[in-house]
Amino acid sequence: MPVVVVESPAKAKTINKYLGSDYTVLASYGHVRDLPPKDGSVDTEQDFAMKWEVAADSKKHVRAIAEALKTDDTLILATDPDREGEAISWHLQEALASSLKKGKTVSRVTFNAITKDAVTKAMQQPRQVDVALVEAYLARRALDYLVGFTLSPVLWRKLPGAKSAGRVQSVCLRLIVEREMEIEAFKAREYWTVRAVFTTPRGQEFEAQLNVLGGQKLQKFDIPTVEAAELAVKAVTARQYKVAGVESKPASRNPWPPFMTSTLQQEASRKFGMGAKQTMNAAQRLYEAGYITYMRTDGIDMAPEAVMAARAEIKSRFGEAYVPSSPRMYKNKAKNAQEAHECIRPTDMSVDPGRLKVEEDQRRLYDLIWKRTLASQMSAARMERTTVDISSPDGEVALRANGQVLLFDGFLKIYDQGRDEDEEDEGRLPQIMQGEVASLPAGAAGRGEKEVTGAGGAVKAGQSFTQPPPRYTEATLVKRMEELGIGRPSTYASILTTIVDREYVRKDKNRLIPEDKGRLVTAFLTNFFRRYVEYDFTAGLEGELDDVSAGERDYKDVLARFWRDFSAAVADTADLRIGEVLDKLDDFLAPHLYPPRADGGDPRACPTCGSGRLHLKTARSGGAFIGCGNYPECRYTRPIAGDAESVASDGRVLGQDDQGNEISLRVGRFGPYVQRGEASEAQPKPDRSSLPKGWSPDSLTLERGLQLLALPRQLGPHPEDGEPVETNLGRFGPYVKHGKTYANLADAEEVFTLGMNRAVELIAQKLARGPGGRGAAAQPLKSLGEHPEGGEIQVMPGRYGPYVKWGKVNATLPKDVEPEAVTLEQALALVAEKAGKKPAKKAAAKKPAAAKAPAKKPAAKKTTTKAAAAKTTTAKAPAKKPATKKAAAAKEPE
Repeated sequence: MPVVVVESPAKAKTINKYLGSDYTVLASYGHVRDLPPKDGSVDTEQDFAMKWEVAADSKKHVRAIAEALKTDDTLILATDPDREGEAISWHLQEALASSLKKGKTVSRVTFNAITKDAVTKAMQQPRQVDVALVEAYLARRALDYLVGFTLSPVLWRKLPGAKSAGRVQSVCLRLIVEREMEIEAFKAREYWTVRAVFTTPRGQEFEAQLNVLGGQKLQKFDIPTVEAAELAVKAVTARQYKVAGVESKPASRNPWPPFMTSTLQQEASRKFGMGAKQTMNAAQRLYEAGYITYMRTDGIDMAPEAVMAARAEIKSRFGEAYVPSSPRMYKNKAKNAQEAHECIRPTDMSVDPGRLKVEEDQRRLYDLIWKRTLASQMSAARMERTTVDISSPDGEVALRANGQVLLFDGFLKIYDQGRDEDEEDEGRLPQIMQGEVASLPAGAAGRGEKEVTGAGGAVKAGQSFTQPPPRYTEATLVKRMEELGIGRPSTYASILTTIVDREYVRKDKNRLIPEDKGRLVTAFLTNFFRRYVEYDFTAGLEGELDDVSAGERDYKDVLARFWRDFSAAVADTADLRIGEVLDKLDDFLAPHLYPPRADGGDPRACPTCGSGRLHLKTARSGGAFIGCGNYPECRYTRPIAGDAESVASDGRVLGQDDQGNEISLRVGRFGPYVQRGEASEAQPKPDRSSLPKGWSPDSLTLERGLQLLALPRQLGPHPEDGEPVETNLGRFGPYVKHGKTYANLADAEEVFTLGMNRAVELIAQKLARGPGGRGAAAQPLKSLGEHPEGGEIQVMPGRYGPYVKWGKVNATLPKDVEPEAVTLEQALALVAEKAGKKPAKKAAAKKPAAAKAPAKKPAAKKTTTKAAAAKTTTAKAPAKKPATKKAAAAKEPE
């Protein structure tokens, strides 16, 4: 029977159900080959020849497919319908070359949705692997390898602590860092707005904003101070008003197009706080279960049959009025064939979210997709927008009110898109007639710190300040990358995950904040490799790769042009010393590192000793900071971010304790900490406490600082032996202690809130596990079922967090996955990934095998000189040392 190969076991299971027993459906478990993480995997001297090897954990899957082909002559490659899917099919065809001889046939099929109809039609339309798409993949993979494997070692040598660089990853990081620098350089500007509540002759109230004062139209900053606001309020309260004009205009709102990858990620982030990776994982499971179409796409068009199904469902659920006279057509944004699929939509429009038996994150995401799809084919919302102008008889003062009335909800009945930032909605206005009197009550004026009032509170002037641009969220960053033409649907999630995992960026309340490492890497690349982190250059390269996928450009020409200039730029940095690099970065970052001082003094003068100058420095831990040039005599330090006076070695004062000791926030080589008082002969080491992980120095208060300095916190005597029980923060995180028994706490906040009952329970659990945390066998949290190769898969509690267990394989759960929510498919993928790492370690440990490999080389000496052979051997030996770092660099996603 024909052998059908897909990527995942979940997808294989669904497709096997549709094809029946006439087919053998197997999973490749993703890519089966990759470039070895070592020098020479892309040979720039040999026309960019690429050396591939089958991954250790993929060998058994390739063998399984080869075994199945022994009894059948037909291989059908049914991987995903995009560039990556085409590449996986090509790799499978190459890896199975020896099994595909003697008349065996290979074909490629694609389907945009895993439904019986889509799969059946695809099987009737086989084709060959698309060479243009494969070449586009080869170009991208070679570029990512060359950038990662060439540029990352430069970072390791010149910037201690830097981990890697990537072709698109570094440009994405630059966006985040530059936004943060904009925020730090931002200077708030004060302005005031005046609003008044008027009463109509019918006793109804409405609010209007002052827009004319002294006969002149007001601009945003025309009322800059509280004094000016007070005069404006007096001017408003001192006059009588009539309605000068009422203008009503009909308006309509059309629905948004259906989802593509980027807009789905943005909306899931806005509405549910889901990250890009979490969104794509949930979408992947919905796709593999046959509920939605393929989820990596730039397309927003919809198949004609899907449009008609959506219109029929809208009519059935909401009535004829909600169906527009003709179908809505949306223009596809895709510039290239590799991503030009249909939009993301339900495969069956009649299946509402309530009928799905899936996990919560999948249900929420499906609900979003289902509503957006139906809304995209619904009638426009109709409303009436009204503008009311109120003016004094002398024309010196005028105010304006805006409002709207929804006449027909249309698509808003089912769906309204979220916002990235808060916006004011226009309210509904009462009945107002032109020429009517608009009344203000009489009353005295008052003045507060941030508000000026008049007419008994009916007139108010409020203080406002201009706001800096907001930090990026994953949603707004993906939107910005899309606008710039950087990245593609299949890469957004991996790029964002990489920069967080590399500790270049941290997430705080869904906002992306650059770490010191990220700032330095961006400054280094901007200064020494500027062209390669330029937005237009990266977007232009993406366009060239799109041309390759369309068959309009040769991929080796693209690689040759890129490598010629890039390798020259790398060679230019060979002789740079770390000190020289830091000096260059110091000068480059100077406007943000050393902002002007209020007193007009030298911003680089050390505030502690006065004689030293501030410089950019790096620590062994890889962090960067600003330090005094007179070190070690002067130990002034502060982080590279923020105000120069905010956190320094002499402290940002938080306040005083009950004894009058000064409590300050400082930064040392191991991070921020709080300190009580100053060092003295009587007390050479003052009380100090480091800030727990996740605590922001910017938001630290005196109360929180005193809490830290009061540690350890005594809970009281243990009920069994009377020994004290206490909580504290340690080197490995928060803990509760009783005698010599320590039990870890999940959150630093528990140090301050943990009660005795819970503390006794945690200590008892720790004692039950015995020395080293090992004792009675832990009970499984959840049983997931049988592994295809036999044996039960369980979710287990662990000392360092929950994990999936299958036989002797233990795979740690990702932090964003709850133990209760783990599916069998997820567990299989985790186990497969973990199991694949073990053979690699064993192979590395077999010294005889390693020794035998070079021994075979003399057979090739007939065509190789001794000098060349010696050169090959010499070059290979040192290559093993940086294998770990280079492996990370070579596998760096875009």
